[in-house]
Amino acid sequence: MQTPQILILDFGSQYTQLIARRVRELQVYCEIIPFHEALQNLPPGLKGIILSGSPCSVRDADAPQIDFAPFLGRIPVLGICYGAQLLTQNLGGRVAPANQREYGRAILPEVFTQHPLFAQVSSGTQVWMSHGDTIEQWPPSFEIIAHTETIPVAAFEVKFQKAFGLQFHPEVSHTEAGMQILANFVLGICQCEANWSPAAFVEETVARLQSQLGKEQVVMGLSGGVDSSVAALLLHRAIGTNLHCIFVDNGLLRKHEFEEVLHSYQDMGLNVHGVDAKEAFYTALAGKPTRKTSARPLAKLLLRCFSGRLSV
Repeated sequence: MQTPQILILDFGSQYTQLIARRVRELQVYCEIIPFHEALQNLPPGLKGIILSGSPCSVRDADAPQIDFAPFLGRIPVLGICYGAQLLTQNLGGRVAPANQREYGRAILPEVFTQHPLFAQVSSGTQVWMSHGDTIEQWPPSFEIIAHTETIPVAAFEVKFQKAFGLQFHPEVSHTEAGMQILANFVLGICQCEANWSPAAFVEETVARLQSQLGKEQVVMGLSGGVDSSVAALLLHRAIGTNLHCIFVDNGLLRKHEFEEVLHSYQDMGLNVHGVDAKEAFYTALAGKPTRKTSARPLAKLLLRCFSGRLSV
């Protein structure tokens, strides 16, 4: 299995998946892991780490924190928004509430265009901001490489640490030079090899599944959504009819959705069993708040399906 060249530490940002997509568009394999997952032993071949944004403030008592010691100064690090502020706070700087929340388009009137992170990026470029805190005081180890009209620190480098921070989001399309900045970090500073493609990932995943599962029978519950459908297709390519998919009509689907989803799965060649369990769900949900109880009956029904006690 291919090991990631870039790890993205997820602090709960709505843009984390988009960061991964942009890195993969550069033909570099990356993976997302939760911020709290231990990084004491870095994967072999890892060339860089990206710290995502977050809906939290680094000033909160329960704000997500990480131990920088295992990797800071060893491999390049790029902090984005919350990630940049977390880097600042942990290195002795101060993050404070901004006088004015900066959300939306902003202009970098002047950037250090000779810096590797801003190679081929012009001053006056548009970026996308989304933050209520600002870096009020930065440690002597910081070199400021970009600013806006309202905040003094839009981008920085931590000297001698190969660590960088961006207050804006390079992964969104509203940041005009976002892909160039990410390429400068991933391909330039981290020196990653652009040798990954979705097709190669599919072939590698299918081969790994074939090796792990052999001729085993596999039962899989489908939601009708993208994630479970893609997983089912990969499994089907690996083990064929040994995969038994189950799609349950819980009575809470859209009109005709059960039939339409089943038809779509059959067109994909999947071995899918449809379970009409509407009445069981209606009985279980009668008089109860659906929001709190809808997932529990589904789990019980799927378990019954898996154990062969429910006819499919």
